[in-house]
Amino acid sequence: MMDWIVFIPSCFALNLAFGPNNLLAMTHGAKVSVTFSQKASIGRLLVFIPMIAASALGLGVILSASATLFGLVKFVGAAYLIWVGISLWRSAKTMDATKLNSNSLSLGKAFKAEAMVALSNPKAILIFAAFFPQFVNLERYWQSYGMLGAAFLFMEAIAIFAYASVGHFASNFASGLLPLMQRASGVAMCIFGVLLLVSPNPSRS
Repeated sequence: MMDWIVFIPSCFALNLAFGPNNLLAMTHGAKVSVTFSQKASIGRLLVFIPMIAASALGLGVILSASATLFGLVKFVGAAYLIWVGISLWRSAKTMDATKLNSNSLSLGKAFKAEAMVALSNPKAILIFAAFFPQFVNLERYWQSYGMLGAAFLFMEAIAIFAYASVGHFASNFASGLLPLMQRASGVAMCIFGVLLLVSPNPSRS
């Protein structure tokens, strides 16, 4: 039997952890709206679904065991995060907080950014591979893994709403500081990229 009392708060803490995807949700919420950010974040959720399935099939173990594969994915992911950070910084120079609306940012581009950032961190699948198995019922493996995955995605959606709301309300009460927020987001994204680049590979012990 799965221990939901332990899984739910532990998993929700992971969902709420400040990272590149949640930062992106907050940025989209600030630049456009909470609803826009939620729609864009569907890209993230759609990426997480096959990642969860892959971890259930044991691909997370393969990724952690192959130093070359992990290093390649990590390098590409770090480069993408840094590129996103530089783009956020540069776009702040031409940002006019009084003219932001749903047409100021393409939903398609925002959707793609969410998906690519989710893909950019190979440790996500390692979290699924290392964290989920602690709560899986081996007698009903696929059913329990599916339930854990569904719960994770539901709580991820709540985290998206929370970060998007913070960004949106912050922009409303301090619209003049929006370019500064944009630059800060860019710097933070670059930092995430650098940290990912220098982070050690998972232990194969």
